[in-house]
Amino acid sequence: MEPVLRDKIEEVLKTVHDPEIPVNIWELGLVYKLDVDEAAGKVKITMTLTAPACPVAGDIIAEVQQKAESVEGVTDVHVHLTFDPPWTKDMMSEEAKLELGFL
Repeated sequence: MEPVLRDKIEEVLKTVHDPEIPVNIWELGLVYKLDVDEAAGKVKITMTLTAPACPVAGDIIAEVQQKAESVEGVTDVHVHLTFDPPWTKDMMSEEAKLELGFL
């Protein structure tokens, strides 16, 4: 079965890493919401960063934008950055917590 657009977007988001943490943004829990209009190819990603003053914030957002746009079938990508609610370690997947020694 052909993977749906949402699955493809999720896969590319798992290739984006915070340079200061060796875990991808998906497992870190930085992606709060992923809205995909399969028919129109429109994608809206609501995400946060580990800290509001993250020095590489622009780089991470640009990488998310570029990688999402590169997925076949995507016509429009909007990345919305929010700090509400603030990110906490509790938002990480079990895999990320294990990898970073929090379990």
